[in-house]
Amino acid sequence: MDTRRLVLFVIFSMSILMLWDAWQRHHAPAETAPQVAAANQNVAPAASPADVPVNGDYKLQTGQRIQVTTDLFKADIETTGGDLRRLELLKHRAADDEKANFVLLDDAAKPMLYVAQTGLIGGDLPSHNAVFTSGASSYQMADGQDKLEVRLSWASANGITVDKVYTFHRNRYDIDVSYEIKNGTTAAITPTVYYQIVHDSESNQGSALMPTFTGGSYYTEATKFKKLAFKDMLEKPLNITSKDGWVGLLQHYFVSAWIPQDGLERKFYTDKLSSKIYRIGTKSTLSTIAPGASLTVPARLFSGPQTKQDLHATAPGLEFTVDYGWLTIIAAPLFWLLAKIHGVVQNWGVAIILLTLLIKAAFFKLSASGYRSMAQMRELAPRLQSMKEKFGDDRQKMQMAMMDLYKKEKINPMGGCFPILIQVPVFIALYWVLLGSVELRHAPFFGWIKDLSAIDPYYILPILMGATMIIQTKLNPKPTDPMQAKVMTWMPVVFSVFFFFFPAGLVLYWLVNNVLSIAQQWYVNKMIHAENLAKKQGHVKKSGEHH
Repeated sequence: MDTRRLVLFVIFSMSILMLWDAWQRHHAPAETAPQVAAANQNVAPAASPADVPVNGDYKLQTGQRIQVTTDLFKADIETTGGDLRRLELLKHRAADDEKANFVLLDDAAKPMLYVAQTGLIGGDLPSHNAVFTSGASSYQMADGQDKLEVRLSWASANGITVDKVYTFHRNRYDIDVSYEIKNGTTAAITPTVYYQIVHDSESNQGSALMPTFTGGSYYTEATKFKKLAFKDMLEKPLNITSKDGWVGLLQHYFVSAWIPQDGLERKFYTDKLSSKIYRIGTKSTLSTIAPGASLTVPARLFSGPQTKQDLHATAPGLEFTVDYGWLTIIAAPLFWLLAKIHGVVQNWGVAIILLTLLIKAAFFKLSASGYRSMAQMRELAPRLQSMKEKFGDDRQKMQMAMMDLYKKEKINPMGGCFPILIQVPVFIALYWVLLGSVELRHAPFFGWIKDLSAIDPYYILPILMGATMIIQTKLNPKPTDPMQAKVMTWMPVVFSVFFFFFPAGLVLYWLVNNVLSIAQQWYVNKMIHAENLAKKQGHVKKSGEHH
């Protein structure tokens, strides 16, 4: 196999790896509960969360809306259940309208339905179908105010009162959600609290060329981070018990997660509510509340962008929702370095360029070894073509002659492959870093590039990308096989078409990498060509002296 074929194989392999990783993200299988119980992880009883109320045809009940405005959110809380029905992120723009804010949660069902619910089970306690009252219809965080409390109240006929309290914090995407339960009856009560996220199975699925995962997720110390596709929530319902962890809902760039009280035993569950509506949640049995006693049950809801610093600060394992898959061990340090560079240059596009330069510098010697082998093969191309013409269809003699030539010239035909293969995991890891970083969303580069997470509006970067690939094919050794030559000629065109649909940040990374590769390969080719000329001149000189 000549080096040209090896290069073609490497490029093809990289494409397959990327497509396979994208497929896995889009079609992530459900994670079933472990069969053997760990120290803090036990298989829950076979019963499903049937005790968590479900409307027959699953239609959200409505009452009155309470509007809440903070420095980060514009939220709608429904008095029925005290649900968080709509959440608008004030510091993130909508995908299709930069003048509008991004709506993360919404109960409009067009087609997206995405709400955060909580409730209590036991006796006459209020589920997410109960009607609460509020002292005001709107709340706003004032300048200089660090937190904003929204209190909803409910009372039973027999003397139980429950306050559901939302506490929003300045510059934080985690919201405290607590229950204050007072038992005014003459009998003890033992409530069960549940937290769940309801979502449709159709919205935010990405595109055919750039699929993204939207679905459930959970984390415990025993299981670590897991993802659940909607299609598996009914077929393989989540059904485990733990004393730690959270459940959530993932989509590209954003996450919502319920984080119950530390140390409280919880059962994780999933369920299909209708043909296109699913839920993922957690429920816990609380301490018995004696007559006349009270109990406060704290929890937190994180609902916002997948910014690393916020995820780290909120809950263990939440940072894994920025999922780099099997290359996390490489991708995580790459993002850390990219963020550090951005902290200095304050431009994500420039940071991508500088990070690509650093990676290229780290692999400079390794790349040079591969390019040297390719350059040597390029110099042998005329002789290989002559051999092909000489031996015709006799492939055995052709292969033997090629091996003799490689041995004579001290060239390893595999030498151009290994250095490139070593670099492939790093380049693919950086690919997923750029694809999954919310920091690049609506981040401008310069000129016409207003959003590094969106397609280049004028396709200038993909066209330049295609041009660099054409230049690379000219620098590589020319194939002796006519069919292979045609494939290599059309490859830049095919790749350019794919890159037309890639985010500008990804195309920028590949473009810079190609330009640097061209510069290094051109220099190595020139050096090897000069060495060969000197060698030929030396042979001619010695031959003249001999005669």
